[in-house]
Parts: sequence; C-alpha cells; structure tokens
Amino acid sequence: MIDIDFFRKIFNSYLVKKLSTKDPLSLYEPISYIMELGGKRLRPILTLISTDVFGGNYEEALDVALAIEVFHNFSLVHDDIMDSAPIRRGEKTVHKKWNINTGILSGDVMLINSYQYLENYEPDLFKQLLKVFSKTAIEVCEGQQYDMDFESCDHVTISDYLKMIKYKTAVLVAAAMKMGAIVARASEKSQTAIYDYGINLGIAFQLQDDYLDAFGDPKNFGKQVGGDIIENKKTYLYLKALELATSEDRNELKNLFSIRPTDPQEKIQTVKEIFVNSGAAEETRNQIKNYTQLAFEILDEIEVPQDKKRIIREFGTKLMNREV
Repeated sequence: MIDIDFFRKIFNSYLVKKLSTKDPLSLYEPISYIMELGGKRLRPILTLISTDVFGGNYEEALDVALAIEVFHNFSLVHDDIMDSAPIRRGEKTVHKKWNINTGILSGDVMLINSYQYLENYEPDLFKQLLKVFSKTAIEVCEGQQYDMDFESCDHVTISDYLKMIKYKTAVLVAAAMKMGAIVARASEKSQTAIYDYGINLGIAFQLQDDYLDAFGDPKNFGKQVGGDIIENKKTYLYLKALELATSEDRNELKNLFSIRPTDPQEKIQTVKEIFVNSGAAEETRNQIKNYTQLAFEILDEIEVPQDKKRIIREFGTKLMNREV
C-alpha cells in the first residue's frame, strides 16, 4: 500500500542519486552536508502525494520535489546565519561548521540549483511551475524580512504575525502541493483548492514549530530549544501571552524580550512559565488544531477519490501531533 513512508523513501533515493560533491569542495561540501542532515522532507513528500492524488505519475514530480526541498534548505542556511543559530537538525549549522561567507555562497548555489531542476519539464509545464515557484520564492523572502523587522518592532499584532508565517512558511508548503497538481495536469480549481489546503496546513505547521521551540524535548527537536526566546522573536505564544497575562507578567515578559543575557536559561524558564500560566500555551495548541481543521474542511471539498484523500489527511494529522 502506498503511504507517507513510501513517498519519503522514493524521494530520499532520488535525492541521493542527484547529490554530488565536486570542486571546489569548500563550496559543494556544505550543500551535501545540509541536504544529508535529513529533516522531515515535508514539502517534497507533499509534492509527490499531490501529483498522485490528482491522478498523475509521482515519478514525473521528482524534479519539482527536489527543487522545493533544495530551495527550502537554501532558506534554512541563510536564515541560520541571520538568526545566529548554532544548531540545525541536531548538528552544527553550515555557517558554524564552516564560516558565514561559505554559508552565503553555498546557499546561493542551492537557490540557483533549485531553479535548474525545473528545466527538465516541457515548456508549457515549465512556465506554469516557474510562475508559482518564483512568486513563492519572493514571498518567502518577504516573510523572512517581516520576521527580522518584528524583532525591533514594539507593535506587532497577531494578524501581523500570521501574515509573516504565511509568507515565511505556509506559501512554500502550499506551492509544493500546487506544483504537484500542475504536474498531474489537474484543473485550475483543484490547483487552487490544494494550494489553500497547503496554506492552512503550513500555518498549523509553523505554529507547532513555534510551540516546540519553547516546549519541545531537546533530544527530539533537533534545534536549540528556547531559540526564539533567546532571539526575542515575537511568536504567537509571545503575542498571546501579552494579551492574556496579568499586568505584572506582561511587564516582565516585555522586559525579558528587551534583553539578551549571557546565560539565557533563567530567561527561557521564566518566559515559558508565563506562556503556561497566561494560557498562551494552551491557546497556541488550540490554533494548531483550528488551522489543521480548516485544511481538512478544504480537503473534503476537493473532488478526488476518498482513498486518495486519506493519505493527505493522515499527513496533516501526524504534523499536528508531531514532537519534532
């Protein structure tokens, strides 16, 4: 039976076949390093699933899936530099293992590579795929800029934050699914519906990621737990805590998010307590469920066989309940 693990294995095998390290090694070794660190392969799996759901041959979507995954990892390499992040997927980030200049240049090559994979499609499909991919790439950059702007902005609203994560995270999830539907020659109505499904799933995914950043198990999470708190990122947890906390806790939270202590562990612990006591942690979990349910409601309206929908629903359920 075709399931999520089947598509993961298919994609990982294709990735291994396509990865190559060549001269100059100092440019290409970091690319192999970040791509081989693994990760959930969320986006390429969704591309393959989407193609299959709409009656296409998932093997024809492998280059799209690869383009999506290479682009995603390029964005992580550059994001980690901007965030001064030391750990990615439980290992050193590229700029920590090598240096910042190498991280920038290797990331640039990955961005170009991601476009090259789309060149393998016939002109009509290439044009459709390129249009979605380029629009999404710009939106991801816009989302990253919003994210950085929010660090120094005193008046971030929850709607501002949801817009930011839509651009930074959800649009790439949605594009992965729409591009899979394009490869399958699905109707424009179906392409739009699966894109909207991906938007809601992507927002739920990022809210879960934010939650795990604060409350995840360090052994499983693969990144520095409390990293968003250290970087004073105004996540949904933070913004909801400002809304729900007592005035005393609200003032303390604002103060803590204005400093970067040498030893951040006490700050992380205090902030997490405020998140829990204010109800922000529970409200974040509720929103994860709400956006996942919105995605499922869209899925119910898509006209494909129920057995095809099952795997998409299963994927969404697993994402909502994940611990890494």
